[in-house]
Amino acid sequence: MKRKILPALAAASLIAALSGCSGGSDNSLVVLNYGKYLDPDAIEMFEEETGIKIEYEEYESPEEMYTKYKAGSIDYDLACTSDYMVQKLIEEGEVLEMNYDNIPGIKNLDQTYFEFSKAFDPENKYSMPYFFGTVGILYNTKMVDAFEVNTWDVLWDEKYSGQIIMENSVRDSFMVPLKKLGYSLNTTNEQELQEALDLLTKQKPLVYAYLVDESSDEMVAGNAAMALVYSGEAAAAKIYNEDLDYSVPDEGSNMWIDSWFIPKTCKNTENAEKFLDFLCRKDIAMKNFEYVYYATPNKEVYNALDEETQNDPTIFPPREILDNCEVLSSLDSDSVDLYNDLWKKLKSD
Repeated sequence: MKRKILPALAAASLIAALSGCSGGSDNSLVVLNYGKYLDPDAIEMFEEETGIKIEYEEYESPEEMYTKYKAGSIDYDLACTSDYMVQKLIEEGEVLEMNYDNIPGIKNLDQTYFEFSKAFDPENKYSMPYFFGTVGILYNTKMVDAFEVNTWDVLWDEKYSGQIIMENSVRDSFMVPLKKLGYSLNTTNEQELQEALDLLTKQKPLVYAYLVDESSDEMVAGNAAMALVYSGEAAAAKIYNEDLDYSVPDEGSNMWIDSWFIPKTCKNTENAEKFLDFLCRKDIAMKNFEYVYYATPNKEVYNALDEETQNDPTIFPPREILDNCEVLSSLDSDSVDLYNDLWKKLKSD
């Protein structure tokens, strides 16, 4: 699941958000994507090469994306979001099947990530992988020994009181105690979730802060010993502080996949397919990889990278780590309410 990179890595902001756009003309493409998740130069190149005008809107979280889409004020032609939200929209009948014959560049994508995508798109009919990664512990090697972060237990170690950053996100933070307890991160079992809440409540006095975008900045500044983060954040943070490293604990974690899909509001399917094919192109995929610095499923890009980058487990997790992870699933409304109620209880106590 995508999280924003460090501000220092971000270039100029992408094309300004739409305001009151109701949908594109025949020569346009209305795109919805995470903030700072596509190189602005790539958009300009596509427009120059095709004559298609991209109307581009950004959002912060999958939930915000869902709200924007469901508001119905804009007819989006193409969107990118996280695994469980893609699944939710598929289940609601909001996603069109992709005609991969019209996206020949898709051959550049490693089939491995289509296999992982079956967790939320079982027949690979509706989505195209864009970036992927893991959730783990970003830690300061001068404060924490590497062997300690091989287990989620370290996040409950009292010697790190006041030096632990957790994600200010219900699914992300609940994932940790659930995996520590040996449960699925997609459980809807009330007893298992209560056990997870008990652990989070026990941990709370040790927590420096519950953050999202600021976690990497705090770690770069040396203000905490460790933080629960997404692998892309960790890779970015390591550039700015050589004392930082990243670990996915042995109990397993979350593998996230952000994917493109064509919503049923699409008015310009042909243009959407052209843009997806453009994104699969080696030079464009490389440009976006260098801009975002998250793991790309594009094998042409991977093969062109230097050996150090290819072998960096923070950016490209080894298969054995990915196989030990789970992909988040969409939850029914009652389960969502249960998670949210437990999260509110944790934050209010």
